[in-house]
Amino acid sequence: MYRTIILALCMWMVTFGANAQKVGYFNSQLILEAMPEVKQANSDLEVMKNMFKKKGEDMIKTLQMKYQEFQQQQANGVLSPIDLDKKAKELKEEEGKIMEFDKSSQQTIFNKSEELLKPIHDRVNQAISDIAKEKGYLYIFESGSGTILYADPSTDVSQLIKDKLGIK
Repeated sequence: MYRTIILALCMWMVTFGANAQKVGYFNSQLILEAMPEVKQANSDLEVMKNMFKKKGEDMIKTLQMKYQEFQQQQANGVLSPIDLDKKAKELKEEEGKIMEFDKSSQQTIFNKSEELLKPIHDRVNQAISDIAKEKGYLYIFESGSGTILYADPSTDVSQLIKDKLGIK
């Protein structure tokens, strides 16, 4: 009976050893930083951000000038109380437009970022999937997020991914 148990245990250990899971890891940040497409996308986004920033600053300057003019008119008594209220409401509306512009520009930048970076991320994910299938990896983890506490450097598949993507 003990022989049977020992034999079964040995068979189980041999089977488990034969089915050892192959695991790899990579650092997505290093991969993405090396891709020219990411550099171009980031450059395009920076141009867009600067354009929106300049337009927003111009809107704020215009509002400040109008507000200063309003304060002068108010101090000089040039405007009637009705005109003062009307002017104050106009300034408030313009301030609201600036806030709406800021919100809208942030959403536009986010959407453009998604549009530019999604195909790149899809391409990287496809490369990872292809490498996993070609090399027999059951799991490939992303190490850049800090979730891996230790990894044998021989299981780093970053270079395989770079090679698959054609980057250096």
